[in-house]
Amino acid sequence: MSALHPGLSPVGAPAPASARPGVSLTRRTLIAGALWIVVFLGGFVLQEPAPYELAMVVVLATWLLSGPRFPIAIAPLIALIALFIAGGLLATLMSDDFSEAVFYIAITAFLAVTAIFYAAVIASDPSLLTTVSHAYTISALIVGVIGIAGYFGLLPGELFTLYGRAKGTFEDPNVFGPFLVLPWALALQAVLTRPLRNCVWAMAVLGVLSFAILLSFSRAAWGLTAFAGLGIYTVTFVCTRCGRARARLLGFGALGLLALMGLIVVALSVDAISGMLLERAKLVQDYDTARLGRFARYSLGFQMVLERPLGLGPLQFRNFFPEDEHNTYLKAFTTYGWLGGVAYLTLVGMTLVSLFPLMFQSRPWQGVAQCVFAVLVGHMILSVIIDTDRWRHVYLLYGLAWGLIAAEQAWRRRTRQKRRENPRETAFRPLAPGSRSG
Repeated sequence: MSALHPGLSPVGAPAPASARPGVSLTRRTLIAGALWIVVFLGGFVLQEPAPYELAMVVVLATWLLSGPRFPIAIAPLIALIALFIAGGLLATLMSDDFSEAVFYIAITAFLAVTAIFYAAVIASDPSLLTTVSHAYTISALIVGVIGIAGYFGLLPGELFTLYGRAKGTFEDPNVFGPFLVLPWALALQAVLTRPLRNCVWAMAVLGVLSFAILLSFSRAAWGLTAFAGLGIYTVTFVCTRCGRARARLLGFGALGLLALMGLIVVALSVDAISGMLLERAKLVQDYDTARLGRFARYSLGFQMVLERPLGLGPLQFRNFFPEDEHNTYLKAFTTYGWLGGVAYLTLVGMTLVSLFPLMFQSRPWQGVAQCVFAVLVGHMILSVIIDTDRWRHVYLLYGLAWGLIAAEQAWRRRTRQKRRENPRETAFRPLAPGSRSG
């Protein structure tokens, strides 16, 4: 356990401000409160602008006026986001409606700035990861319960469903489902690593969110949940050295498979669910393979941008095809030009390479890093078949990732400094009992 965060558990439960020397309790409380509010509001997007945007405008303005510090570790994030937005602004020259195109890029820029905000705040105080976790989990539970209740007609009207699918307080089930996956992953990680007597809340969260994700009937959400769950389970198993703990994990794996099969059997036995479940379980839908369907648009779209360095312009793809790109990487080139596309691909690659080692470092935030990595990689894969460039929680994931990367670099700097200040302690540290030299 580190002296930097003496009360932070390996799964990311930071100590209160009073345990952190040099941090103003009042200032930290204000920051934590503002952070809690904006993360919580991220789950309520029935219309735009959503309460999230309105609250974030106030928080960002106050934060920027307070003179925030940007650690050098998040410089790649800032630089690549700047290039991405610059590419989008250049691409507006290709649009048939310049004002609409500029407004579109402005919204993207706003969301991108939120990633920088999250990264800088977490880098300055990693203990705020608990604030993010609590706010996100409470938001997801409320949104999930609303989606479940709406699906079964327990709430008036059809405000919380779309095409017979739960969408909660989102405009689209395909956003509602993936939004729930990070708190689901955090709950799963807690169950895998903590004593069961301390996991009643986490198991309840898992149950509610699993059912809500199922009722979204989103293939993207189902795949993302499976990928994140398998990834977290695998990394947890690899990082566990105790034989008894590994046996426990194997037991959990078997129980998890049984629970999944049981959930599917129960779902198929309910008439209100079974029909839609069987329909959505098809890996490829008709609209994917149509003449100008999803897959055909990918090929034709990339051929078009090869001849257009500035791209097609924001919102112009629909002028050539019946629907939008439904591929974030294609959209990065069509909407933000070659400059924006290359910047986005570089951001994806740098984030993966920089965040990956953190999953195996014994740090107070190791568990959070494992969950963020698994869910973020899942979203990166998901981006091949769906547009995720305007999803608010994706920018939160990028912010958390770079905040963790910056926290790791700060940790290493402090460790090197302590070794320089106490070389004898490092050089002559006695061997632990039972250890072998040579």
